[in-house]
Amino acid sequence: MSSNPTEILREQAERSLRAVRQDFGREPTAIRETGHYQAEYVQSFVEKWDELIDWDSRAESEGRFFIEQLKARGKMKVLDVATGTGFHSIQLADAGFEVTSVDGNAAMLAKAFENATDRHLILKTIHADWRWLNREVHGKFDAIICLGNSFTHLFDEQDRRRALAEFYAALKHDGILILDQRNYDAILDHGFSTKHKYYYCGDDVVAEPEHVDEGLARFQYTFPDGSEFRLNMFPLRKNYTRRLIREAGFASVKTYGDFQETYQEADPDFFVHVAEKHMDHPDA
Repeated sequence: MSSNPTEILREQAERSLRAVRQDFGREPTAIRETGHYQAEYVQSFVEKWDELIDWDSRAESEGRFFIEQLKARGKMKVLDVATGTGFHSIQLADAGFEVTSVDGNAAMLAKAFENATDRHLILKTIHADWRWLNREVHGKFDAIICLGNSFTHLFDEQDRRRALAEFYAALKHDGILILDQRNYDAILDHGFSTKHKYYYCGDDVVAEPEHVDEGLARFQYTFPDGSEFRLNMFPLRKNYTRRLIREAGFASVKTYGDFQETYQEADPDFFVHVAEKHMDHPDA
C-alpha cells in the first residue's frame, strides 16, 4: 500500500466499493483503529443506511435546529465533513445554503450524490479523509458540520486533534463548528437506553451495543430482512470532546442535549457541540 494519504484513500475507496461483507477478523473487539471504518461501511451496509435513519422521522425529530443555528449567525457557506448518505447536506442545500459535501468513504459519497439527484439537487462532493482535509478541500467556510456521531470513528487522540485542527484551518476567522456525538457517558456509567427518537429513527431497525468499554463501543444494527452489520466506535465522553475542541483553538463551546439547551446529563441520547472561533457568542 502507498504511504501517500491520497493514494491510501483511493485504495481504501476501491475496496469499500467492491466489498459486500464486513470483516472484523477473529477478534472484533480488538479492532480499535481509525482506518477500519472503510471495512465497516461496505456497499451492502451503505445501501441500508437510509432505512436505519428514516429521513422523514429524522427531519421531524431535529426540526430546524441546524438551519436556525447557522442562520442566526449568518453562516451560509457550509462544509459537511461527514456527509454519509447526504441527509444534512440535502436538508441544508434545500434550505438555500451553499454546501460542500465531504466523506472519507466512497460508497457513502456515491449514495449521497444519488439521494440528492433523486431530489433534483446536485451536491458538490469531495472524497477526503479529515486528517488531511485541506489537501483535498480548498477555500474557507462559514461553518463546518460533523454530524451523525461520525467523530467517534477516530480512535487515536492524535487523529482527533489533527481532524479538529483541519476543521479549524478550513473555517473563516469567525466560523463555527457543529459536531455531535452519542451520550457515551450515560452508556458507560449507567448502561444503554434510547428514546429511539433522534438520529437512528427507523422503526423496524434495532441499533444497540453488543460490547462497551472505555475504549470501544461496538454497535450491532439488525434489519427486518435479518441482515446484521456492526460498527466499532470510540466512546467519547462529553467533557473530553469539549476540551479537545477548546484546545484546538475554538474560543467557546456550547453543548445541547437532544437539541435542548437544558437537560439532565444522563437523559439525552445525543449531544451537539456548537463551537465558535471567536467570542461573539459566550460559552455555556
